[in-house]
Amino acid sequence: MKISIKTIFSFFLYAVIAAGLYWLINDKYTVPVMMYHNVAESPEFRDDTVSLANFERHLQFLQKRGYRVISANDLANGIKSGKHFPRNSVVITFDDGNENNYTAAFPLLREYGYAADFFISPGTIGTEGALTWDDVLRMHLGGMRFGSHGMIQAYLPDVSNEKQLYEILESKRILEQKLKAPVEYYAYPIGGFNEEIKKLLRDSGYKGAFTTNRGTDRFDKDVYEINRIRFGDHDTSDLILAAKLSGYYNMFRKLKKSY
Repeated sequence: MKISIKTIFSFFLYAVIAAGLYWLINDKYTVPVMMYHNVAESPEFRDDTVSLANFERHLQFLQKRGYRVISANDLANGIKSGKHFPRNSVVITFDDGNENNYTAAFPLLREYGYAADFFISPGTIGTEGALTWDDVLRMHLGGMRFGSHGMIQAYLPDVSNEKQLYEILESKRILEQKLKAPVEYYAYPIGGFNEEIKKLLRDSGYKGAFTTNRGTDRFDKDVYEINRIRFGDHDTSDLILAAKLSGYYNMFRKLKKSY
């Protein structure tokens, strides 16, 4: 079969375009970090809540697609060393330390064989609707990992330097005392941070910190401002989950000021 010059040229052009697109996005991959707060039933939609059924749907998606759930520590160490993560890597995180993290999320995570990083605040443990220390210890023994969310989830850019140090240092001290394990990662309440706060965390012995979609580091080169992706009850289709977990979602997100 005779192939025309036009066909050869078109094929060559498409190949060049495809190679160019691959080159442009190949180094833009970032390991998606899933962020949850509540796993509970809600009479109306809330940004910080996912139903038990939808949370299980998300875990089923990870399982069916062969995702490998890694820890916050695996991610931070890999970023520092310049590691190229497999495209099916993901981190699961929870903020605030709500009681349903133990009663609803924890059993499902164990059922699917996944471990998550929970960022909790010692000052709220044992209060109404929150985890107890017994819950935390059972989860820790069950393979879950814990980081700090400050003592009482204070928005760090709005408080004094003295208060920032208290939130950062005292929460780490108490959590390590209770868990008998290092606490090396911090999740900024409401995602707020600045360069001075990042320095305080480094100087306090934290190996990294997680925000929301704040700051200018869209591709997670700085381990003290790792972006996360919120998941909730709007995320019900495989198409949405595939987009958010593709590793390229940050390229198209609208980033906010860090504080």
